[in-house]
Amino acid sequence: MNNDVLAPIDFSDHPLYQVRHAQKTVESPAGELTILRDVSFDVKAGEALAIVGSSGSGKSTLLHILGTLDRATGGSVLFEGRDLSALTPQEAAQFRNRELGFVFQFHHLLPEFTTVENVAMQAIIAGMPRREALERAAEALERVGLSERLNHHVTTLSGGERQRAAIARATLLCPKVLLADEPTGNLDEKTGARVADVLKKLNRDMGMTLVIVTHNRELADNMDRSLELRSGELYAQDSF
Repeated sequence: MNNDVLAPIDFSDHPLYQVRHAQKTVESPAGELTILRDVSFDVKAGEALAIVGSSGSGKSTLLHILGTLDRATGGSVLFEGRDLSALTPQEAAQFRNRELGFVFQFHHLLPEFTTVENVAMQAIIAGMPRREALERAAEALERVGLSERLNHHVTTLSGGERQRAAIARATLLCPKVLLADEPTGNLDEKTGARVADVLKKLNRDMGMTLVIVTHNRELADNMDRSLELRSGELYAQDSF
């Protein structure tokens, strides 16, 4: 490891996430490819953390590991002291549904449904009564400034409005952690700044931990703390 690679940061006695010496390798036609190399860091409950990196730096892979969508091939990833690599696929799915919300670069909203129906759908599928799910979806949309767009079909929404609707969907069940992969990557600068403000407001008002991976340094500067991935190695940009 390089001398300036990030050392573990002691935020508190019990960080939410503890990542220690995480590795990720995959087989390729050219041989074994290292995507993450000896990555160690903590995430404190309630903080807003940005992980910055260019395309191919490994940042999305790292986010997927935090979200149990992928697994490290070495090291450890703990959430509230629990080893995520030890979860069965069913346990990992339950963990994601209970603890996490996800926002991606592309919103993945269904065009045949209204905005509020899109936001409520996950909860309805999970067994929540339809009326309750729609009421909670309306509240979530109000939090992101879309209360006047509840019954509009998503095809009538702007790109920024669609991304805010996706954020409302991800936060409907008040997850402990919101994981966002390039949430402003498909938006213009002004619209992206508004989406970033929404994310930070939810982090502040709901006490929800926010982890963003992005190539956008301006977005990262709006977070509490930022780290940088370069060719699979993690470096400190700044810390408090």
